[in-house]
Amino acid sequence: MTPPVVVLVGPPGAGKSTVGALLAERLGVGYRDTDDDVVATAGRPIAEIFFDEGEPRFRELEREAVRVALDEHPGVLSLGGGAILDEGTRKLLTGLPVIFLDVQLADAVKRVGLDAPRPLLAVNPRKQWRELMERRRPLYTEVARAVIATEERTPGQVAEAILDALELRPAAGDAPRAGHREEQA
Repeated sequence: MTPPVVVLVGPPGAGKSTVGALLAERLGVGYRDTDDDVVATAGRPIAEIFFDEGEPRFRELEREAVRVALDEHPGVLSLGGGAILDEGTRKLLTGLPVIFLDVQLADAVKRVGLDAPRPLLAVNPRKQWRELMERRRPLYTEVARAVIATEERTPGQVAEAILDALELRPAAGDAPRAGHREEQA
């Protein structure tokens, strides 16, 4: 089985979904998000799994979703923001083309508002996000082949930085057009 061509990791608001879909389009491959896989398998939203069964159960489901996706998906794969907390998941990522999308709090707030239903950010989201990043940043860095800062970059610019970092080339006919404006990540 062919592993993913790119695996994106990073906190909420890093732009994993937006950049991942754009990157997949440019490379002419499929896009997959393990959060979507967890929801599909569990048959309910992630927030409900957290509140009803707890974070350890969610992390089990997430680790299995990552394992399956790594085995089945040769395209661009985005992992949930906390997937790297699980040691087993980090081991699964060893040797793969993992990119850490690094985002600053101000940009994350603009992108997701931090008022979305995110169980780990439910109370005092700005403080929680800072603490979350203090814990997670070393783990994101540990699994990453490259760190791409998203600050003041469009999704297209972030995708280009990823292509450059991994020395990948867009599929024929998918090169960005000069002067083409991208949405903010």
